[in-house]
Amino acid sequence: MSTILVTGGTGTLGSQVVTRLRDAGHEVRVLSRHSPDHPVDLRDGAGLDAAMAGAEVVVHCASSPRGGDDTAAGHLIGAARRAGVGHLVYISIVGVDQVPYSYYQVKHKVERMLEESGLGWTVLRTTQFHDLVHGYFRAMAKLPVLLVPAGTRDQPISVDEVADRLAALAVAPPAGRVPDMGGPASRDMTDLARAYLRGTGRRRPVLPVRLPGKAAAAFRRGGHLAPAHAVGKATFEDFLARR
Repeated sequence: MSTILVTGGTGTLGSQVVTRLRDAGHEVRVLSRHSPDHPVDLRDGAGLDAAMAGAEVVVHCASSPRGGDDTAAGHLIGAARRAGVGHLVYISIVGVDQVPYSYYQVKHKVERMLEESGLGWTVLRTTQFHDLVHGYFRAMAKLPVLLVPAGTRDQPISVDEVADRLAALAVAPPAGRVPDMGGPASRDMTDLARAYLRGTGRRRPVLPVRLPGKAAAAFRRGGHLAPAHAVGKATFEDFLARR
């Protein structure tokens, strides 16, 4: 059995990875700003060396759309080197090299940092989680009209399925960039919006709006989709039914 450190281990994905690894008998350290055992803010790295000591594998799930993921990764990589960690597993996003969106660009930078780190590494890219799509629609549904980006598709995937894959990768040898994981189908955002309204019993007109900018254009081109890797099983309707 391995000693595995999971960053972002109290979050949506990280907490499920922790559960799977513990159920398999591994010693798991949960690292996050809110962790009772290893409360570490990766943006400054204070306390990270103590949390990392003796760990054999790191699963890096912590991330912030507000920025700083590259700084956090720098602290994590440095601590992993000092601790002699043999394997760092990173969850990334399909399209980070195709969509000029700042959050994606930083995630792509972190991928390159891992590749150049000298550590054993594995990177898994997935499409957007059902939870993120649901959160977007829930926020938009506060308006009288549910606005969606026109001409844009999404391919949401279950966090459960991603957690299964990450947990398996964590106990396997470093594999570099592994095949992407996409949800079961690429669907127009208007279709997903109507599924959300049906599933939550709400009534709103759905209004597609064409968004400006290079990032929006890249999303319309499908740079964030993985049609050749539609390995997910659970649909958005399945996710809504479970909620």
